[in-house]
Amino acid sequence: MDYVSALVPPVVMAVLFTWLIVTIVKNQGGANKAKEDAAVDAALARADGTRQATGETPTA
Repeated sequence: MDYVSALVPPVVMAVLFTWLIVTIVKNQGGANKAKEDAAVDAALARADGTRQATGETPTA
């Protein structure tokens, strides 16, 4: 029975990892993708506008 107790943790971790990856892939895109993209674009534009207004140069 030692082999069962040795195999259970890796099997459980593999199942949970697979579930996590499937969940992430399923949630890519969808109905809110355009809204999320617009929010990111707006945040980047705000940051860029602030940088230009203060005269900072990009570091990256």
